[in-house]
Amino acid sequence: MAYDYTPFPFVAPPGLSAPEPRHKVAIVGAGPIGLAMAIDLAQRGVPSVVLDDNNVVSVGSRAICWAKRTLEIFDRLGVGERMLEKGVTWKVGRNFHGHDEVYSFDLLPEDGHKYPAFINLQQYYVEQYLVERVQDFPDLIDLRFKNAVIKHEDYGDHVVLTIDTPKGNYHLEAEYYLACDGANSATRTRMGLDFTGQTFQEQFLIADIEMEQSPFGDHPVPERWFWFDPPFHPGKSALLHAQPDNIYRIDLQLDVDADGRAESDPDRVIPRIKAIVGDKPFRLDWVSVYKFRCIKLDRFVHGRVIFVGDSAHVVSPFGARGGNGGIQDVDNLGWKLAAVLDGTAPAKLIDTYHDERSHGSAENILNSSRSTNFMTPKTPIEALFRAEALKLAKDQPFARRLLNSGRLSLPCSLAGFALQTPGTAPVLPGAPLLDAPLRDGNRDTWLVAELQGRFTLVGFDAVTLPQVDGVDRVVIGGAQDGCRRFEDPTGLALGRYGAARVYLIRPDGHICAAFGPAPSAAEIAAALARAKGTTAATERAIA
Repeated sequence: MAYDYTPFPFVAPPGLSAPEPRHKVAIVGAGPIGLAMAIDLAQRGVPSVVLDDNNVVSVGSRAICWAKRTLEIFDRLGVGERMLEKGVTWKVGRNFHGHDEVYSFDLLPEDGHKYPAFINLQQYYVEQYLVERVQDFPDLIDLRFKNAVIKHEDYGDHVVLTIDTPKGNYHLEAEYYLACDGANSATRTRMGLDFTGQTFQEQFLIADIEMEQSPFGDHPVPERWFWFDPPFHPGKSALLHAQPDNIYRIDLQLDVDADGRAESDPDRVIPRIKAIVGDKPFRLDWVSVYKFRCIKLDRFVHGRVIFVGDSAHVVSPFGARGGNGGIQDVDNLGWKLAAVLDGTAPAKLIDTYHDERSHGSAENILNSSRSTNFMTPKTPIEALFRAEALKLAKDQPFARRLLNSGRLSLPCSLAGFALQTPGTAPVLPGAPLLDAPLRDGNRDTWLVAELQGRFTLVGFDAVTLPQVDGVDRVVIGGAQDGCRRFEDPTGLALGRYGAARVYLIRPDGHICAAFGPAPSAAEIAAALARAKGTTAATERAIA
């Protein structure tokens, strides 16, 4: 394969020779979700031990499409800019029917954002960057490879893990156990927890190829191309993405009853690829076959065991909602777990992780299921609807909204959930932050980067911000003693948030309350208490 897989060393853990002190958090799984979770907690001063049964990064490119909001979270974790530099940036998608292009879309038509709509970057690079970032926290992250959790028991105030290593077994105690062990979670299996949802029978072949000549032809900018009934794969669908290192991802729909192992044979794959790229030389880098699954756990929180990422929910790859949804799980859970562990929030706050992220995963599953049904119609009526929509879309703009080759990942709103204080504003409580360029003296910076990661009270233009314990204060386009101050050089920040407006921002970048130009300290304190689950009304709402 193009990527140089170097195994990480096994280091005998201390638990093999003597009992270890109880850990704050045990994270099972060192994929993107588990590693990001450990870094998030470390940035909040919470130590963790990360246990993985493997000793290399992911084999194959796997998740490749990383959305703008996910990149903003990765930026806070310290790897966003590195991912952007290596990744392939894109924002335009094109849908084809047969030979003809029927519709194109621009996912980020406006300027004024640090990160693009999407980058494509192989999962093995993301894991590599996260492993290297972990090294910046030697006192807070204990990363252990070839440490397979084979048993766990929840005792109510802690969890005991039994771990198998090349040097024997040992036990480890942790106050919380975070199951980041993927779609085939051994944790979930041991607990007898079933997914609910839908598994589709349609199969798709993933082929990563390495080639110097672009299969996009003369198009100078990488894009996402999707075909319905392509001439090179009649009656089926296909997808093409560019990746770094001259690697291209091709997804091809297979027959429902296809033999996945046989279809993965290079003797079958290579002719399919030649039908797409023609006589251009290429090398087959990685092949896999998968079925669509749109499923999730009924509960993400089970006592001291918390499921994060694919261990809690799985969606089809079309729409890039799997890895992106998992990173948003991390963003939601990290600050809540840290607040509970340091005693500034009640344990019930962790239940809101389930409430909010189960909502987010349900939204992802709904979009993913609709995409799957449009791409692979199940009934004659569905097939007729798709055929007519594709015909109309060539010259009827209204029909283009009906085409569904994967509604691409967007962060969900948390409006109406217990932690948000209802209110009206240009950006409503529950919504994620909108980015905008800012200036700090001679330094150019970005709104999301300056506001996420902690509770922040931000005011725009002429405002008065009261001082409240535990809340940072920022003024944009104005000034106030004791507050960090930024200029709005383009006017986009005030344009997006409104002049003379004040917002309270959660650590995960969602707005939890909105106010006029001069809120009182009591109003801010009440909204903060609600956001941390410490008011009676909020306790009732999340009980």
